[in-house]
Amino acid sequence: MNIRLILLIIVLPFFGFSQNHEPFRGKLVYSVQMADTALRNLYPATQMVVYTNDTITRIENQTEQLGKQVTIKHMGLNKSYLLIETEHQNFAIQTDLNDMTKKESKYTFKKKLFKRKIADIKANRLIVSHPDMKVEREYLYLKKHSPKYINTFEEFPGLPVHYYIITMDGVYEYTLKSIEYFLPERDLFGIPSDFKKVTLDEFMEYILQEQGGQAE
Repeated sequence: MNIRLILLIIVLPFFGFSQNHEPFRGKLVYSVQMADTALRNLYPATQMVVYTNDTITRIENQTEQLGKQVTIKHMGLNKSYLLIETEHQNFAIQTDLNDMTKKESKYTFKKKLFKRKIADIKANRLIVSHPDMKVEREYLYLKKHSPKYINTFEEFPGLPVHYYIITMDGVYEYTLKSIEYFLPERDLFGIPSDFKKVTLDEFMEYILQEQGGQAE
């Protein structure tokens, strides 16, 4: 997967769906794998872990190219920091979500009757379509919680717990494995002192310089 695409997937802007939701404080664990079973040998399954105190969210992802990545999102300030460790330097890539233009979503959905169980909880159902998906897919969501805690589908009527994301490599499937309700430790949401704050362009410039040095 292209490095810029990886970063944009993780720091996509989010805008909470306009309806009443119960605050969520706790931990979400999702499995992440390719929807196409023929591609799963090329792209091993990983997981995404989300912690939130309802004001700040920490999202942990694992990628083959860049290893573990952590995103700290200050929902009240509309700021996001992507923490990345490299061989020579650790970076906190800052994004001001107020400066990012919200693009019109290509996803369309319609609600479906009855609920489906996932991770021992009952979830609501949506039938979702997209120009780049060959078939409609069923997505699941928790109606009582906002979609703001993850990075995608801000137009959904609740927190997605089974969903698909389209990338250049194919369609990724996200499935909720567990949900816990508790107040996470404050330290989880801080930026370590050994991480250098940079913009996305500054980080991409660093990567290109590193790649250029290795090619010599």
